[in-house]
Amino acid sequence: MTEQTLTFQPDIDIDFKRDDLADLPTEEMLINMGPQHPATHGVLRVVIRTDGEMVMEAIPHIGYLHRCAEKIGENLQPYQFVPKTDRMDYLAAMNNNQAFAIAVEQLAGIEVPERGRYIRIIAAELNRIASHLVSFGTYGLDMGAFTPFLYSFREREYILDLLEALCGARLTYSYIYPGGPNHDLPEGFADKCREFLDYFEPKVDEYNDLLSFNHIFVKRTAGVGVISAERAIAYGLSGPVLRACGVRWDLRRTRPYEIYDRFDFEIPIGIEGGSDGIPAGVVPGDSWNRYFVRMLEMKQSVRIIRQALDQMPADGPVAAKNAKNAKLPKGSVYFEGENPRGQLGFYIEGDGSKIPYRVKARGPSFCNLSILTEVCRNLLIADMPAVIGSIDVVMGEVDR
Repeated sequence: MTEQTLTFQPDIDIDFKRDDLADLPTEEMLINMGPQHPATHGVLRVVIRTDGEMVMEAIPHIGYLHRCAEKIGENLQPYQFVPKTDRMDYLAAMNNNQAFAIAVEQLAGIEVPERGRYIRIIAAELNRIASHLVSFGTYGLDMGAFTPFLYSFREREYILDLLEALCGARLTYSYIYPGGPNHDLPEGFADKCREFLDYFEPKVDEYNDLLSFNHIFVKRTAGVGVISAERAIAYGLSGPVLRACGVRWDLRRTRPYEIYDRFDFEIPIGIEGGSDGIPAGVVPGDSWNRYFVRMLEMKQSVRIIRQALDQMPADGPVAAKNAKNAKLPKGSVYFEGENPRGQLGFYIEGDGSKIPYRVKARGPSFCNLSILTEVCRNLLIADMPAVIGSIDVVMGEVDR
């Protein structure tokens, strides 16, 4: 058997611009991203139709975590349903408790004492910071940066310690009920909370130096997955995803509930890069802005908590009496609160009994996810984690 060798002949001229090559057939491929892929942030399955490395279409498939939460709410008294709201957005359980409690209070005409209102604000804003810290850390992981994940969970542990002192739990709290919080603040809580705020606020600037303005991170996220303000409104987007498009809309300011109108804070929105220390290439509505709005919001939550601690009455009742046994009059109510991921709404219809006739939840993650197909079209496959991570979905709230 003789040995054969292949030699390259440089005199062969290949014209890659020939017209007949443009009609060369290519084969599309369907790729499953998830539901076990870590970059989908839960049991989200995205079916991607690709042509080479380009995404032609990305269709989210949901329902893997469906638990009939709304139907359960139609068979329990409101105070019994509160633990179910914890399991919707399990990274922001306090905010879920708060939104559902306010909806019930509006329908049943329950008045919450002043001290109880301040306690609810403090708990909800602490949970907002903890939720954004998870988003910051996991988004860094999606983009290949491991260190921010460790830092974010280090700071989050301090918040979980505070919330554990408040109610005994570290994830699903069941603390805010219709009528007010379960019980008063523990002794020394205010001082420990102020100590944490003084420690945490400078950390946000360190995170920005570490990740937000990192050259590689900016290249992966700036100008990627851009959503215009018009499209965001048309799709019903809300929260940081909407504000990153340049729309200054936050229910805590535009439609104040609880006592948010008593606090001074700003509403961060998406910004143009190239000035004021913002990296070039950044545009409103891109993945970088969706991430960075949350970084700015953490500082605003610190401002709100400080003001709440200063304004809160020193003593007094924290919850309305007999609120748990209140009957729901005939009629309906719809209330939306500003969850860390957007506008969380609850529709409740009463028929005169203690158990609601109808319960419906409007999850912000569900609505924000609806734009995924449009925003991912004609992107690279490698850009998919950047877009999905910037939307920051929680599948327990999407599927319910």
